[in-house]
Amino acid sequence: MSQDASRHDLKRQLLEGARKRKRSRPAPEHGEASGTSAGEVPERLTRFDAHPGYQQLTMMREAARRLGLTDPFFRCHQGNAGATSRIDDRDVINFASYNYLGFSGDPRVNQAAIDAVQHYGSSVSASRIVSGERPIHGELERAIADTYQVDDAVVFVSGHATNVSTLGYLLGPGDLILHDEYIHNSALVGAQLSGARRMGFAHNDADALEDLLHRHRPQFERVVIVIEGLYSMDGDLPDLPRFVEIKRRHQAWLMVDEAHSFGVLGRNGRGLREHFDVPPEAVDIWMGTMSKTLAGCGGYIAGCQALVDTLRHLAPGFLYSVGMPAQVAAPSLKALALMHEEPQRVRRLQAISRYFLEQARALGLDTGESIGAAVVPVIIGSSARAAGLSHALFERGINVQPILHPAVPEKSARLRFFLSCEHTEQQVDQTLEILDEELTRT
Repeated sequence: MSQDASRHDLKRQLLEGARKRKRSRPAPEHGEASGTSAGEVPERLTRFDAHPGYQQLTMMREAARRLGLTDPFFRCHQGNAGATSRIDDRDVINFASYNYLGFSGDPRVNQAAIDAVQHYGSSVSASRIVSGERPIHGELERAIADTYQVDDAVVFVSGHATNVSTLGYLLGPGDLILHDEYIHNSALVGAQLSGARRMGFAHNDADALEDLLHRHRPQFERVVIVIEGLYSMDGDLPDLPRFVEIKRRHQAWLMVDEAHSFGVLGRNGRGLREHFDVPPEAVDIWMGTMSKTLAGCGGYIAGCQALVDTLRHLAPGFLYSVGMPAQVAAPSLKALALMHEEPQRVRRLQAISRYFLEQARALGLDTGESIGAAVVPVIIGSSARAAGLSHALFERGINVQPILHPAVPEKSARLRFFLSCEHTEQQVDQTLEILDEELTRT
């Protein structure tokens, strides 16, 4: 089979696998009973290897094997992952980590973790409301709230759980959640959990949002609009002042997920509000994660006292979860302090991101709507080709992940480059030169 034919076959299998996953449970086959007793359930409904998701995964692995591609996922980094990393016992230029300001691996941040684990132990051993509260939790939450210039903040042990639990608790039947169509999975799961009505609007399209509000706002009690500060697939951002104006006029809450914008946007890295010079209280719910800029793990909600108190005492993902370990909270607290002390890191990140974007566009690469701030996609337009390019670049010492269908539409399959303030222009030039060479071969 030719390489082109193999790529076509891989694309066909990816698309077919996605369709299978979307199908509802199949109707009983001829001769199969529809009952639920043990003797009547078809064996295919009791086996994990018959699950549509596993079958899709198996097909993708087999197609990649026939193309001679290594699996680009779950690559094991053998040390700290920054602008460079070590994988399979060799050093690579790394564009697959969220270490935007280089704080993960910084000796001062590492020492904060060491000091915390020595003092508090490896676990707080309980939910915070019971007996898991430690001084480091309050210090971190106070520092986040002060950075946003709002009343208070609360930290969760998982960024994904932050959105799930916040939306899942605050909204309910009779309420409405309006979200950008590119919103993160965590917000979608939270919306589903809440029982509220959910409607998506076209990406960054404030007019489409306003139309939905005009038509539906009177039918619901509470309404929340959920957008991101920087979209991690495309590297673009919303017009925050316009969304603020719309939410005020329609008496809705506005929630901004700053997982990728905090530490990246604004002169001092304070995120979307600093980028647009918007008052902090203009947004009702500020959400962010500590696994990117803040070199830790978990998520946070920042806002007014009533919001934070409600979540701290009642949100299931906080109330029923063990508290954040001190050695996770302490590095984020230290990284946040260093971000304020060393704003040049933010400016270096912004400069190298713009350089990557400009050089990529000069080569005629399709970077979509990226503004050149930490996230720059190179759109390939084929899942098979994107996977092949990721493999070829890795073989030549560059680690970049492919984003394949169904994560994005097939025509939008891409390589996604995450920039760090520690990347150099030489590394960018080398990477783009190799990418350009490989593109001419495929």
